[in-house]
Amino acid sequence: MSHIPTSDDPKIQAHLEKAAKHDRRIEHIFRRILRIMEQIIAGITVIALLGALGIEVFHMFTNEAYFADVNYMLHNLLAIVVGLEFVRMLMDTTPANILEVLTVAITRHVILSHDDPWSNIACIACIAGLFAIRRFLIRRSELQEEMVEND
Repeated sequence: MSHIPTSDDPKIQAHLEKAAKHDRRIEHIFRRILRIMEQIIAGITVIALLGALGIEVFHMFTNEAYFADVNYMLHNLLAIVVGLEFVRMLMDTTPANILEVLTVAITRHVILSHDDPWSNIACIACIAGLFAIRRFLIRRSELQEEMVEND
């Protein structure tokens, strides 16, 4: 909550309170507009992900060699999963959701990339760091709310 300056003069105090109320109203409007834009972007992303999933399912049944290249299949399907996690994060932006998106994205990178061992170790260290952040820096109430919503 912002601090409203005070004055001994009642006229000035009334003006300051009116200006603070106006500022809160403008901030509320901007936050609402941004939230609506996030929901629109999430909707467009869901439509694109459904299209990508439909294309993947179509290729599974029409392309005989689809399952021969497991890396290609995993790349496409895990990209859709990361996209779904991103949409979930847009709809409910909490520290726990953000950490989940990062964990899924980094895990996808480790699974699909065939980088040098040091890159894999760095990715695993990042995932361990994300788990440590989740364990020690996120309030238990946020995690419990998330677990209740998922049931």
